[in-house]
Amino acid sequence: MGIKITWHGHGTLSLQIDGINVVVDPFFAGHNPVAVKHVNEVEADFILQTHGHSDHIADTVALGKRTGAQVIAMVEVAKWIAAQGHDNTWGMNLGGSHQFPFGTVKMTPALHSSGLPDGSYGGFPAGFLVKAEAGTVYVAGDTDLFSDMSFIGAAGIDVAILPTGSNFTMGPEEALQALSFLEPRVVIPYHYNTWPPIRQDMHAWARRVQQETSTSPVVLEVEGCYEF
Repeated sequence: MGIKITWHGHGTLSLQIDGINVVVDPFFAGHNPVAVKHVNEVEADFILQTHGHSDHIADTVALGKRTGAQVIAMVEVAKWIAAQGHDNTWGMNLGGSHQFPFGTVKMTPALHSSGLPDGSYGGFPAGFLVKAEAGTVYVAGDTDLFSDMSFIGAAGIDVAILPTGSNFTMGPEEALQALSFLEPRVVIPYHYNTWPPIRQDMHAWARRVQQETSTSPVVLEVEGCYEF
């Protein structure tokens, strides 16, 4: 079996890996203005939590409690989630790796901030490098461009999922530069067009990716999927 990636809008994704459902940064309808699905319509066996901002964690506890999914997160975020009543968490820190049933997860750096919804400290923001039998996916999380992406790319990335909205993260130009460091086979943009400050033309960006890099761009609509 392969890997199926579904974009739920903004920074929220589902990765289905060999029949295991992994949700990234739960932020669904009712909170997410561009989402189609409600948190009660989503299945999860595991949750990857990049950081603690409300537009990434608003539905994490609800999804975890309903499904029993284990939340993989920075240690401070994992402790906060447990304090909200869902104690099935796995704390990690930058550079660390762990083997889960769906593959190996490495927590990668991200240049951002990470306060939690109640104002408490959320540790460092992160991305995730997921290595499964079917391939390797890099979810950058909310980040700016940084040169150490070249070390992440050395792992050999099948699909890179990069924020492109600007204002809160890197924008299209920086995401294009990131491809020279990461050298993924495919890139999927996300974290754009949720609100006016992060409005971008991703189809124009995809044309530049095709013209200027060796990476294949895949621009998904909300609830769109890519499989490999």
